[in-house]
Amino acid sequence: MNFINYVYIVMDKNTGDIAIVDPSWDLLKIESYLHRLNGNLKAILLTHSHLDHVNLVNPLLEKYNPHVFMSIQEIDFYHFRCKNLHPIKDRDLIKLGDTEIISLMTPGHTVGSVCYHLSNHLFTGDTVFIEGCGFCDPNGGDPKDLYNSIQKIKRKVDSSVQIYPAHSYGKAPGFPLSHLMDENIYFQFTSMETFVNFRMRPNQIGLFNFK
Repeated sequence: MNFINYVYIVMDKNTGDIAIVDPSWDLLKIESYLHRLNGNLKAILLTHSHLDHVNLVNPLLEKYNPHVFMSIQEIDFYHFRCKNLHPIKDRDLIKLGDTEIISLMTPGHTVGSVCYHLSNHLFTGDTVFIEGCGFCDPNGGDPKDLYNSIQKIKRKVDSSVQIYPAHSYGKAPGFPLSHLMDENIYFQFTSMETFVNFRMRPNQIGLFNFK
């Protein structure tokens, strides 16, 4: 199945400070948006360390020298390294100009996957998509952790918050959490055992066959 890889650009309107979430591909397109916004790239927010989320970190560091944020668990387990790297923990506050961004630890897809919550938006990486949830990487992923992370999102995040995942499998980003609560099958499970058995079921047509 083809999928879309999203890179998100967040700008604080008062200061013009910019953060990029999971810079993956197409440096020229990203730089064209930075130019159009006429802001200053101050931060890179990484949801996890897979290549399709960190591919452009070093090129952006070389040119703009931003701060880079990743969970301490992800850094330690996968030995991710780059310049200006800041390890973060659950509920840490990141300031982008006058904008407050809160980290929400959501392991399961990887050991140290993290979501970023600001205002009415939640950037979820590969933890959850509009249509489903991420696979559990054999190198550190855990379906039990992923179940707990989805339950945590259900508890901690208001149902009106818009969800912005790193990939689309048919639906555009920006649906409210309430939509996922009603339509995303992985939000329906209330038993960890049932969730794990379904997420890890054999003979799946593909990792992103969510039904």
